Amino acid sequence: MLILHNKKLSLIVPVYKGEKFIAENLKQMKQSISKYFPNFEIIAVIDGYVDKSMEEAKKVAEVKVLGYKDNCGKGHALKYGFQHCTGDFVTFVDSDMDLPPRQLKNFIPYMATADMIIGSKRHPFSKLEYPLSRKILSKGYQLFSWMLLGVGLRDTQSGLKLMKKEVLDVIMPLAMVKRHAFDLELCFLAEKHGFRCVEAPIHIDYKFSGTSISRNTIFKMFLDTLAIRYRYSILHHYQKEYHNKRFGSKK
Repeated sequence: MLILHNKKLSLIVPVYKGEKFIAENLKQMKQSISKYFPNFEIIAVIDGYVDKSMEEAKKVAEVKVLGYKDNCGKGHALKYGFQHCTGDFVTFVDSDMDLPPRQLKNFIPYMATADMIIGSKRHPFSKLEYPLSRKILSKGYQLFSWMLLGVGLRDTQSGLKLMKKEVLDVIMPLAMVKRHAFDLELCFLAEKHGFRCVEAPIHIDYKFSGTSISRNTIFKMFLDTLAIRYRYSILHHYQKEYHNKRFGSKK
């Protein structure tokens, strides 16, 4: 297995109500990722001071812990963490580690030709062990987002992605979604800019997870998705923001 001695990896971990598990999970992240990315940093972003997540995260040595008072959503936390990262490659890791970062080792072969690697539930070599209801919701959202936005990827909502920092330097400042459809927006913007996005196999095991997706969350995801199309095709917001940030033009 290729070990990337000369490249640095930044792991950005959004944390919300994680005081019971965040310290142990951060330790596991450090241990597993160091085998394949000897040069790395972990940035934990506490998305709202609602419990003792900040204190628990700071117990783990060599982890950069950031945070802010109010809960603003996963998308906001990832953008905030990105502003403080220094790696050549960036990955987002969910704090509950439903998708362990050790699976990133399987992404390494794709890095030679790809700008963004998506851990895809629909890759033919992926293994899924999670409820049928989740599979149906995931497939339904995939079809809806494909019809509305034309995103070519079969899975945009996976919690594990590996991206070149220079790609995120272009698209991250344009992202607007703070919560539910942030991953989709990121993939949509990457494709619109012509970056090469590929899917890699993952193993998901939710058999013992008690988490569920509420109707309110599903409704907000659909609203967020509609908002992406509205901003791109009607307001031309992304295009204007790109020119404003890159060329100093507000036209």
